[in-house]
Amino acid sequence: MNIAVIFAGGIGSRMNSKTKPKQFLSIHEKPIIIRTLELFDNHPQIDAIVIACVENWIDYLQDLVESYRLKKIRRIVPGGKIGQESIYKGLLAAKDVCGSEKSIVLIHDGVRPLIKEQTISDNIQSVMNFGSCITCVEVNETVLIVDKNEELMNIPQRSHCRMARAPQSFWLSDILEAHQRAVKENRWDFIDSCSMMQEYGYKLHLIKGPENNIKITTPDDFYTMRALLDAKENAQIYGYEE
Repeated sequence: MNIAVIFAGGIGSRMNSKTKPKQFLSIHEKPIIIRTLELFDNHPQIDAIVIACVENWIDYLQDLVESYRLKKIRRIVPGGKIGQESIYKGLLAAKDVCGSEKSIVLIHDGVRPLIKEQTISDNIQSVMNFGSCITCVEVNETVLIVDKNEELMNIPQRSHCRMARAPQSFWLSDILEAHQRAVKENRWDFIDSCSMMQEYGYKLHLIKGPENNIKITTPDDFYTMRALLDAKENAQIYGYEE
């Protein structure tokens, strides 16, 4: 089984939204979270979807799922206080859905609605071939490595740098084992799944994803996303979409 775990457990404090968490904000009259979910719901290789959601907004999300007729949602579970905990809860729900079947899990941000169908397909194939898949993009600016005092330590070659994005995909049994090990060690400081998997000795395979696969975190990201969607719609009208 190929199952997507979408984490939408944050409240989006950096977005400064006064009315609702950022994943429920609308762009062109459609909530961001629905744009993301539709990509997986419509993908022929995705069998099921689990969502880790802000607990107080689960009923609201369930209504949206029904309104937009999403057919592959199997569980909506409460998220955690931090992203790592939300992903862990989503993985436990995914295990409940998959049972003993050997399964691939694609872990994705609820506020990254601009991935492509091919990126999802490439993630699944990479896990089948290599056991993991980290979607990334090339770094276009100079990266500075600094210490805790903001003193410059190193400037790595740009050609050796990548930015990790999403999905990040693994065999469900592998990533769940890593999370359970982190819980046992009381480690809650992992920034994402690939950093956890590297810490625990798993080999990671990288693929290049779309440059516009941004995460909506701040108001600037929101306006950038809206502009990107405008450009995408214009491309369909004028006939030059990729």
